[in-house]
Amino acid sequence: MQLHRYETAVIRPIKPPFDHDHTLSLSHLDTDRNLLVTLRYLRIYPNNRQHQSDPFHVITAALSAALLPYYPLAGTLRSRPSDRRLELHCSAGDGLPVILAVAGAPLAVAGDGADSSFMDQLAPNPDPGSDPIRPMILQITKFSCGGFVLGASVHHAICDGFGATLFFSTVAEAARGSGRVGVVDPVWDRSALLGPRSPPHVEYPIREFLSLDRDISPYAGSGKRVVKEYLNVEEEWLGRVKEMWYKQSGLKFTTFEALGALIWSSRIKVDKLPPNEKVTFAYSISIRNIVSPPLPAGYWGNSCVPMLVHLTAGEVAGQPVWKTAAAIKGSKQHATAEYVASYVDFQELHYDEGISGGRRVSGFTDWRHLGHSAVDFGWGGPATVVPLSACLLESAEPCFFLPGKEGMVKVLVHLEEGLVLGFRGEMDKLRNMENGLLSSI
Repeated sequence: MQLHRYETAVIRPIKPPFDHDHTLSLSHLDTDRNLLVTLRYLRIYPNNRQHQSDPFHVITAALSAALLPYYPLAGTLRSRPSDRRLELHCSAGDGLPVILAVAGAPLAVAGDGADSSFMDQLAPNPDPGSDPIRPMILQITKFSCGGFVLGASVHHAICDGFGATLFFSTVAEAARGSGRVGVVDPVWDRSALLGPRSPPHVEYPIREFLSLDRDISPYAGSGKRVVKEYLNVEEEWLGRVKEMWYKQSGLKFTTFEALGALIWSSRIKVDKLPPNEKVTFAYSISIRNIVSPPLPAGYWGNSCVPMLVHLTAGEVAGQPVWKTAAAIKGSKQHATAEYVASYVDFQELHYDEGISGGRRVSGFTDWRHLGHSAVDFGWGGPATVVPLSACLLESAEPCFFLPGKEGMVKVLVHLEEGLVLGFRGEMDKLRNMENGLLSSI
């Protein structure tokens, strides 16, 4: 599949947002070593015959307006000499790079199951060792049918999914000509709102979840080829599973807890690890309303902390899956203001000591409620969102829960190539069970 990149435009704020060069500090959540990765993903927009404007011109003009309040996205991330933490440098004339590309094919070639090497070309892929680092680089690829794809490369230190959606929603409002730029004013104040206490002190038993081990390299993985596997899980079937588990345990499970447990147990079964090996289920939980006072509505920095569930491979593979779901559910009780404060202070005290969640980490993240469908530049919301990143939450094989068709949960699982058939078999065993057999899971 041919893809031509024609130009890279550097989009600057519509007018100068400041009158002197300066440096902005990041929070300790932003500079968490396990977040020093680039998130790459696609928003796919089919042709809307009622909107014949050029998406490149429309979106870049809207970006120029949105970069006035969000000007840090046009700066550069650099390592601070004193402690190697990242900070943001803002200089006059900074801009956000946007690549224009054209594909000589209809948008249908970019659907689920599309050639991964082609999909990978639809978002910028910056050198991870570059210094300074661009917080965001975008690519707009136009297809022969009139549809287009917005590919984003966003460094996790600048924002999480919620923060990125705040920005893209602001761009979308400007593109639709709403007459305003953003529903809420963006708030920075990162080191003040989520900085360490003075003096830092860890009161929550963080060491039950995190270890210090310089020998563990996040995202190292096994070195084997990792491939993508898409699942479409029927909500009706999952509802029957949750109903059965409620009868067994008296616990009501969310979709994330139940489906996460089902996928994790299937993965561990096919991995055939030693029964006593520790394995970890990692996910992020929002702290926006946990901290006191709550974070401002316009805060767009990282606003999640990792939650970790540690079990042995034997437990995950051998116990009824509802018990694994119960462990995931129970981990949420740790999401307190003191846990957040202690996590930040732990980062302050041990930043250089190899903070890690473990060696066998499976990362799970839920993108269903991030507001992707609201990012409408005038062509309607995206038909789908496609993650390209394969590094998240210390895991080189993350699992994404994505917006799906009505009545379905769309899941993207990353797996070692040699485990795919076994994983499919484990999931099929579960999904093919009739009501009377659900008790066995």
